[in-house]
Amino acid sequence: MHKALRFISIGVLLLLLVFIRAFEDVLFYDPYLTFFENDYLHMDSPRREVVKLVLNTTLRFVLNSIISLGILYLVFRDKGILKFSVIIFSVAYILLIIPFLYFVINPKQEDYYLFFNIRRFLIQPILFILLLPAFYYHKINR
Repeated sequence: MHKALRFISIGVLLLLLVFIRAFEDVLFYDPYLTFFENDYLHMDSPRREVVKLVLNTTLRFVLNSIISLGILYLVFRDKGILKFSVIIFSVAYILLIIPFLYFVINPKQEDYYLFFNIRRFLIQPILFILLLPAFYYHKINR
């Protein structure tokens, strides 16, 4: 792939990540968006539809993951990195969705901060932000 086309593709994928974040309230069902923007430590958990929330959170995780994997592949052009990243994203989803479900089904005020951070890993491309410099460091030290 031509270098300019690669950079343009990376830019488009980064813009897609930005658009997912910018239009999250329109694209996804998530009553916790406004809940965590407020003084959530002193509020009751919002009313929610558990199945709809989990499906929308999963959709958002999958979209962010696919875009992130595309960027990682375009940056490093290494199928080994891509395969390893798919494993990392898959394991992370499994490990994060379990406590996410627990906190959604059993909301307790003392667990809100932990729930907030678990939810953050599911709905934002934090794994991508961690993996990109890690793979770059690995590549230059090979």
